[in-house]
Amino acid sequence: MLDLNQLSSAIRHENGLSRRLFLAYGATLASVPLLAEQTAAASRRRVSFAANPFGLGVASGDPTPSGVVLWTKLAPKPLEPQGGLPAEAIEVQWEVAKDEALKDVIQRGKVRATPELGHSVHVEVEGLQPDRWYWFRFHAGDATSPIGRTRTLPAASVMPEKLRFAFASCQHYEQGFFTAYDQMAKDELDLVVHLGDYIYEYAGKDRLVRKHQGGKIKSLEDYRIRHNQYRTDASLTNMHAQCPWFVTWDDHEFENNYASGIPEKEGATTADFLAQRASAYQAYYEMMPLRRESVPQGPNMQLYRKAAFGRLAEFMVLDTRQYRSDQPNGDGMKELNAAALDPKQTLLGKQQYDWLKSSLQASQGTWNILAQQVMMGMVDLSPGEAAKYWMDQWPGYAHERIDIVKFLGDHKISNPVVLTGDIHSNWVNDLRVDDRHTETPVIATEFVGTSITSGGNVKKNSKPLEPLMAENPCVKFVNRERGYVRCTVTPNEWRSDYVVVEDVTKPSGVPAINRATFVVEAGQPGAHRA
Repeated sequence: MLDLNQLSSAIRHENGLSRRLFLAYGATLASVPLLAEQTAAASRRRVSFAANPFGLGVASGDPTPSGVVLWTKLAPKPLEPQGGLPAEAIEVQWEVAKDEALKDVIQRGKVRATPELGHSVHVEVEGLQPDRWYWFRFHAGDATSPIGRTRTLPAASVMPEKLRFAFASCQHYEQGFFTAYDQMAKDELDLVVHLGDYIYEYAGKDRLVRKHQGGKIKSLEDYRIRHNQYRTDASLTNMHAQCPWFVTWDDHEFENNYASGIPEKEGATTADFLAQRASAYQAYYEMMPLRRESVPQGPNMQLYRKAAFGRLAEFMVLDTRQYRSDQPNGDGMKELNAAALDPKQTLLGKQQYDWLKSSLQASQGTWNILAQQVMMGMVDLSPGEAAKYWMDQWPGYAHERIDIVKFLGDHKISNPVVLTGDIHSNWVNDLRVDDRHTETPVIATEFVGTSITSGGNVKKNSKPLEPLMAENPCVKFVNRERGYVRCTVTPNEWRSDYVVVEDVTKPSGVPAINRATFVVEAGQPGAHRA
């Protein structure tokens, strides 16, 4: 991870890098601390908008027993620079109520939506009651936002009867409509966990379901407009308004398969790469209901964090992109050789790795949840041939992966469950210290969720996946359809429903199907089909 001093050093040692690039990076870095300070004066004139400024909806996230983050973004013309707004701060009013009609308002206030943060608003509300639902909305000028619903978490000392949540990932705008969220909105969830690939960075292509605006995104304004375009999907915007979300990124929020601050493309410089990463991270923060602790500092942004749903479940939300070593063996599908087993290889980085271990040891949760991006199961992806594993996933960092699962077993961490996205397919994996040794005990369970749309509809001539299960005893289920995973957690049982949508090329009316349900009994590692 590089700070500004390291970046400056990198610039001095890279021939041909102009001062202009460093100044452009410095401008991006300097803009972030201008975080909507409530004491500064916003525009005093009566604001009028060319269109509805709240078209990107409202959201909430990172709840605690006493508070939650409320989010919105002013953008009357979301696909234009600065959302069609002038480069000035705009006053936004917010209110929180105990009832859906917002008659019993318990808190209200004012904030600035600044151009430096893309006219986004992040309100950290405190003083709420634990384990209860609230409703909220915003006002700007003569415009009023939709009403959002959110909730606080149960108190740390309480054992809740049930937690109901969903996790999702990989929503490529061009490859389908986000109709899986229509079913999710009917599920009456306590919260949603999004595991990354919220947007895709690629240039727009013709003859797909719909089209990205513009070319491959690189600048801060590019990233802002791409995020805005995704949030114009009504299904996604509506789901954000239903309950609080915990979010983390994977790679496409910035650059496919990136690793830390290492440029993947030939001829790219570290300074250019980190300047672009600063833009990607800032746009991500602007668009997500994240707390002030996650405000990016240039190309650095701390996203790993934890939250407890009483004593029922502890969430550890991880970042497997920003701190990782470069993928071994040139990335791709390779043998599990010395490079992949090198103890120096890290997916989490030392600081996050140590934080995860201490968080697991301190947890009071009956269930301990690692919400992260890439598959932890050591799955041989070349059945019938020499064993090969995907180097961008945990097998490319096998020593660290083995050590983590061993830690879970040695320290008797209560009911560890890993949630995973990235791979555009559904999996259920039993995790051992080393999955190649199938005679050893199961330590944890991994639920891998498919994509919302990425990959499009399942092709009829797709290669069958059943041989993977025969080759890998750790794999209990695999499926290529689109959708998400709905989880119901009690003190005695974890139940994961694999909800799928058979056709993502239609904007509405496509039914969602519960394709399979898997259960883990508390105190008994490993999943079985319900």
